[in-house]
Amino acid sequence: MRALNRTYLHRQLLLERHSMPAIEAVRHLIALQAQEPNWPYLGLWTRLRDFRLDELTELMDGRQAMRTTLIRTTQHLVATDDLRWLRPTVQRVLGRTSLSPYFTGALQGIEVDELVEKARELLDGEVMTRKELGALLGERYPGRDERLLAATAELILPMYHPCCTWGRWGTRPGQTVALVGEMRAPDVRRMVERYLAAYGPATIMDVQAWSGLTKLREVMDEMPLERSGALYDLPDMPEISPDVPAPVRFVPAFDNLILAHKDRTRIISDADRKRVIHGAGMVRPTFLVDGFVHGMWAIKGKALRVLPFRPVPDEDEVYGEATRLAAFLGLAKVELLTPDES
Repeated sequence: MRALNRTYLHRQLLLERHSMPAIEAVRHLIALQAQEPNWPYLGLWTRLRDFRLDELTELMDGRQAMRTTLIRTTQHLVATDDLRWLRPTVQRVLGRTSLSPYFTGALQGIEVDELVEKARELLDGEVMTRKELGALLGERYPGRDERLLAATAELILPMYHPCCTWGRWGTRPGQTVALVGEMRAPDVRRMVERYLAAYGPATIMDVQAWSGLTKLREVMDEMPLERSGALYDLPDMPEISPDVPAPVRFVPAFDNLILAHKDRTRIISDADRKRVIHGAGMVRPTFLVDGFVHGMWAIKGKALRVLPFRPVPDEDEVYGEATRLAAFLGLAKVELLTPDES
């Protein structure tokens, strides 16, 4: 398990901080979970040397990277050139969501294709909030739930959120949307290759858990992949020694480091997973010691509070990394609690 852990950390850019540009890190990771728009910034900070907030903001303002509804029908930050093929690849998952009773019950009798085309017309060359889009669609479909009209359109029609950079977003209805533009052909094989490069080696069930897609066995069995038991991998990928030291790392909420596999024990124990992931899909911020989740962290006022699940072997290392994160966040102090206080 330690060899798998170290290999995984290496592919996740977490054994050392890297000097690559932020856009290359985003591409390598395929997409960063962005349920709250600030979290991808922290995901890059913990992986990159000398990362600056404005580096990612400039990429988003310049439309080189976009926050959008994507993998598992959740918000992700993705390089725009990847979005154009990845969104069509996972579109059937989003389409499946739009067919759930939550949506169909409220939109009964509405032709979804007509709704989507109307949304496309309204957004052509425009940027507006979700609430504004819903209100305009409500003029076409009076008496319907405007929020669900807009949400259904967003599940089918690729949109991104121009407002959602560091500290510049508001409530969900107030977030702005705009059309992504031209899409390309779906490419499941490319998705699998990219996934394995960043999250492998992995089982078929792991890839399906991350992507939301099903029936991938036939695709993966036809690809020129290496096999070790149930694990698939790209050919000639390095395996990292279990003896390689793993530094303390602070990981943001919802990071795909925690979510990218069906079996997550390569990074978090089953007992700790139940403490980190709970209630309405919340995935709390965590920190790693010796390569595995060792506790959680939170912002309390002007303090970064570190909440270990077990005694910390080297408090100075944890405190030092927490202090660097606190400085990045503009916080005044670090509070390292004991397991009994956590």
